[in-house]
Amino acid sequence: MSTADEQKRAVGEAAAALVEAGMVVGLGTGSTAAEFVKALGARRLKITCVATSVATAELAASLGMTVVELGETREIDLTVDGADEIGPGLALIKGAGAAMLREKLVWEASRRSVVIGDAAKVVTVLGKIYPLPIEVVAFGHKTIHARICDVLAEFDIGLPPRLRMKDGAPVRTDGGNLIYDATCGRIEEPAALGSALKSITGVVEHGLFLDLADQALIGGPAGVTTLEP
Repeated sequence: MSTADEQKRAVGEAAAALVEAGMVVGLGTGSTAAEFVKALGARRLKITCVATSVATAELAASLGMTVVELGETREIDLTVDGADEIGPGLALIKGAGAAMLREKLVWEASRRSVVIGDAAKVVTVLGKIYPLPIEVVAFGHKTIHARICDVLAEFDIGLPPRLRMKDGAPVRTDGGNLIYDATCGRIEEPAALGSALKSITGVVEHGLFLDLADQALIGGPAGVTTLEP
């Protein structure tokens, strides 16, 4: 498997093999998670799904899968989702797909969460490759941005986060919020940074997923490998 697309497809299929009939399954968001949803749909199991975004819900429904809202069923048995970075201890950065709030809600409601990704997503320290997404309410977002900058400076992260844009307009999450992306370089204290960001009024969520992943399936040139926390 030499290409990233092939690796994503392989881990999607490997993750789909973990699902059993009768399960309640959380469906992640993004290109890698989409490969899992497609592979799972092809198995045609009788399962109930909880999607982390409108896009994922639409994909699952198009494949004939039953999708319900979070809270409309019993505890989620297994959630499978991608990540932008997979660091030591399976600490993650997520949010490139602008769905981190719903993703975190689903992850926290799950008995088991498995992260999937290609080999390029594995890093030795978080923040090395991808920016850290920070979801904020639209009202007063410039004021919130200034407070975020103050917190980042406390963690020696000097670059101000940039408002995520697409086609000349701010990106809106499914919940109508905005996203600021903070280029960190490296995040030495992810837990402390995450707590500090959440303490800011107007910050809805951030892309640090800590102590949530139970296992990682990584696609590489030699096949799919498993990582544990």
